[in-house]
Amino acid sequence: MRVVPDDASTLTVPALFCGPPTSGNGGWTSGALAAVLDPSGEAPVRVRLRRPPPLDVPLGLVADGAGLSARHGEDVVAEAVRADVAPETVEAVPADVARAAEARYAGLTSHPFPTCYVCGTGRAPGDGMRIFPGRVDDDTEGRVRVAATWTPEQDADPATAWAALDCVGGWAGDLGERLMVLGTITAQVRELPRAGVEHVVVGGARGAEGRRTSTASTLWAEGRPIATAEHVWVAVAPEAVR
Repeated sequence: MRVVPDDASTLTVPALFCGPPTSGNGGWTSGALAAVLDPSGEAPVRVRLRRPPPLDVPLGLVADGAGLSARHGEDVVAEAVRADVAPETVEAVPADVARAAEARYAGLTSHPFPTCYVCGTGRAPGDGMRIFPGRVDDDTEGRVRVAATWTPEQDADPATAWAALDCVGGWAGDLGERLMVLGTITAQVRELPRAGVEHVVVGGARGAEGRRTSTASTLWAEGRPIATAEHVWVAVAPEAVR
């Protein structure tokens, strides 16, 4: 086991990128860690979140074999490894359909984390990404899809690309019915989102068993799938995310 070089020895999740009020957005945190493990961004990476990422606290980065972990003291917050298989692509949704679906976003009625940097209704334009995925028709296999549009104000970094792939999965699952947090995300970003380009974010349900819900997501730009992800969400008690 070795500590990574000094220029990448810690990772801090700024409060701006929160999910719940006191912890980091899972997608942003995972993407930031993945970018340290694989700076090229070419390979799919799987990140497992073991506990809520603390905000504004330097997390020590420790490399072990092919993996990398972020630690708060002795506690492992997240672990990243290269994945063998890229996530599957969720079928595209036309931009006008995705735009109309935003009016059906379940979070507009009841949102467990209105502070969330990605999908929070309590974030003002320019302060959060405001990706509001609403239900669209099921895919060709009868699986639920949700979709939204997103136009970045500036070119995105890898952490922001992962963030865009995150919450849409939760809303494709049963986040509107029970409280869940991201447990594992596997993502591959082939192209970074560009400023001024309207993107379509699509999430798809993949099933549930016990406390775990599986979903997938794809970020589309100009008709191309530029990033994909698969997620496992874990149902939690409210006191676990305060």
